[in-house]
Amino acid sequence: MLWIKTLHIVLVASWFAGLFYLPRIFVNLAMIEEQASAERARLLLMARKLMRFMNILAVPALILGMALWLHFGIGRGEGDGWMRAKIFLVLITVLYHFSCIWILKKFENSQNKNSHLWFRWFNELPVLLMFLIAGLVVIKPFDLNEFFFTALTPLLGLSAIIGLVVVVKRNRNRNR
Repeated sequence: MLWIKTLHIVLVASWFAGLFYLPRIFVNLAMIEEQASAERARLLLMARKLMRFMNILAVPALILGMALWLHFGIGRGEGDGWMRAKIFLVLITVLYHFSCIWILKKFENSQNKNSHLWFRWFNELPVLLMFLIAGLVVIKPFDLNEFFFTALTPLLGLSAIIGLVVVVKRNRNRNR
């Protein structure tokens, strides 16, 4: 079982690495001009290869996670609310993955309408998801309300500070 857990963790971490990087490629795709066909083609090729790699990682990661839950009983029984919350967040992650597939198809068909700033914010969702999922697995809280409140409060504060810094820097650059 420990080897299965280890493989599951490695596959999930690798899958999330792709979920972190693919939207960065989307940022670059959204920033280039349509006339820059060589750069656009290179970025699309990178995105397609990364998506293929992510698909290869996601499927066994999810299957191993289901095996750990169903076969070995991890997260079942009294106080299993953390596991239900984790499964919910994993489903959101899978939906995020599918939204990346959809966005890539839009880029391939030159139908993207979102700005590079939109993709910069879109890129932050898997970071939040991984933080919450890892927190649920490590802490295994009995009180989910308290867990999410204590986890999200500092993250929202940090996001506000980062947002403020970005706005200040942008204003300084405009005034130069």
